[in-house]
Amino acid sequence: MPGRRYRCRVPAQRPYEEAAAVIRRRTSLASPFPFPFPFLFLFLLVSVLVLVVGAADPARAAGYRYWSFWERDGGRDGGSAWTYATQGPSTARPSDGDVQGFRFTVSQDADDAAGPRGAADFASLCARTSPREGHKRVALVIDFGTAADAPSGETPPAPRTACARVPENATTADALAAVAGPLRYDTNALLCAIADYPEKGCGEPVPDTGAGTSDEDPQTSAPASASGSEDGSSGGPSLGLFAGAGVVALLGAAAVWQARRRRG
Repeated sequence: MPGRRYRCRVPAQRPYEEAAAVIRRRTSLASPFPFPFPFLFLFLLVSVLVLVVGAADPARAAGYRYWSFWERDGGRDGGSAWTYATQGPSTARPSDGDVQGFRFTVSQDADDAAGPRGAADFASLCARTSPREGHKRVALVIDFGTAADAPSGETPPAPRTACARVPENATTADALAAVAGPLRYDTNALLCAIADYPEKGCGEPVPDTGAGTSDEDPQTSAPASASGSEDGSSGGPSLGLFAGAGVVALLGAAAVWQARRRRG
């Protein structure tokens, strides 16, 4: 009517908030999960990774199979113990009268490595090697380790000792080559074999079989068990494998169910 004013209430314009509310309502009705499906996928994926890592844990390496290098201070009278060398045989330069040793072993580091066995005094090892001008004498103890530490199919030779007479500037590697060749090195100058033992391999990781390194006589110690696979595993499927497969199946079923709900 003329002269009358009409008030029209304009509704609040909140299209973004309203759309978000609709999406939230539809999501809560369409999904039985308390959180969006991508988070479920991520959760299950992480669970699979944890199970796989847990299943692989028993096959963890016990250490490495290699030739360890040792020095013996005061070796002239055999009164001191072996100490792990702080440098490699290709750079160490022993003096006349020194006693040095090598032990083929399986260990993780110097703390759990087994030292060479047998007599280790310079007087007895080099009694028949006369001194010579411009040369030095180095007593060497070479322990080929035990059958438990030997690579598959190989038998360690008996330990041996030698007295190397080499030029004054010779390294331990030079002295070793003079009395216990042939030596084998890898591309990184790591000592792989002494007197051609072992025939193959160089510093490879060894699975943890619980056997450990033994100081028994290498000729009498029992060989490693032949049961199971060559890498030390039991050969049967692990519990972690079955659990991982179950989680993968659950993940697939959840994806199929979600896709059907969206189409519906």
